[in-house]
Amino acid sequence: METHGVYRRTRSHGPLCWVPASAHTRAQSPEGIYLTDIYAQPIPPVAIAIRNISFSPRQVTSDASFHSVSFSETDHPKVLITGGLGQLGVGLAKLLRKRFGKNNVILSDIRKPPSNVFHSGPFIYSDILDYKNLREIVVNNRITWLVHYSALLSAVGEANVALARSVNITGLHNILDIAAEHGLRLFVPSTIGAFGPTSPRNPTPDLCVQRPRTIYGVSKVHAELMGEYYHHRYGLDFRCLRYPGIISADSMPGGGTTDYAVQIFHDAIKSGKFECNLRPDTRLPMMYIDDCLRATLEVMEAPADTLSMRTYNINAMSFTPEELSQELQKQMPDLEVTYDVDLVRQAIADSWPMDFDDSNARKDWSWKHDYDLPELVQTMLNFFEAERRMSHIN
Repeated sequence: METHGVYRRTRSHGPLCWVPASAHTRAQSPEGIYLTDIYAQPIPPVAIAIRNISFSPRQVTSDASFHSVSFSETDHPKVLITGGLGQLGVGLAKLLRKRFGKNNVILSDIRKPPSNVFHSGPFIYSDILDYKNLREIVVNNRITWLVHYSALLSAVGEANVALARSVNITGLHNILDIAAEHGLRLFVPSTIGAFGPTSPRNPTPDLCVQRPRTIYGVSKVHAELMGEYYHHRYGLDFRCLRYPGIISADSMPGGGTTDYAVQIFHDAIKSGKFECNLRPDTRLPMMYIDDCLRATLEVMEAPADTLSMRTYNINAMSFTPEELSQELQKQMPDLEVTYDVDLVRQAIADSWPMDFDDSNARKDWSWKHDYDLPELVQTMLNFFEAERRMSHIN
């Protein structure tokens, strides 16, 4: 029986009418008012009867408390990763499967996985805009940890604000409600994009004025505040890290402003030439993917009483396109780098932190990065050289 839908006006300023929603309808209707977001609108009686059977954060008293399943109750957490085919999901699944066992980590996405991902461990279709689908996955697989990676990134989000609002905000609301209802430990990443031009930039502390000017950044501030609200109001075990720009060799750039720092390696290996879309002096905080994934696992495993806050900055290095090019040219002296500045991406970068203050993460749960710029460049080049040799052998 269909219990989800949207209230829509049949004409401008007309009455609100109930429209049942499939996953497709929900994904294509970001301006609709979803059942899980309704406070005062009349809801069909059958929907009320079904939704009241179980917990929703809007149906409980303010002193209610919910807690994640402890490790005394289960040998390992059972983990669901949404948006799992993005830059970070596959790598995190690999790390967590080594730690907790192959079958205890489920990767999910709305896209069909490549063969190597499909055969590496459990994979399932999951649409974060489909509340019923998400809920069934959590219940049927006895999920205890949820890592929410589904999002549209900065530059892509600016090109499609309505879709970014739907995925980044409406999808988050579904995740929060389900995590609170089932007592999950929830990780939602934030970003350097959660800050804006009025934020202190060098360094940027954990707590300061944010005021981002992209839909991506606005949605991430919303995620931080909603997660912390659910923690204080409902006892949700919410944990969040503000990632810097993440650099990895085994995934293609995905539409982020910091993606030049990944693209330069692909172009250097392929053609020996790279055209950068940011100014050469644009300084941004960056991190190699192995540090990022390890930080995510460490904050998820950290005892709750060691966390003085629920949203932390993490950092490893800060550099400019010029500094990255110079380091790469030490290994590839013939590399040619030119600049053709994209004004939209440059404006975004100019509103972001130049350096992150992550002293609270280092103090509270002993965060420490392994990769600085020279190690980053050497590791990336080693990866591509190994790929070239494997391709030659094949």
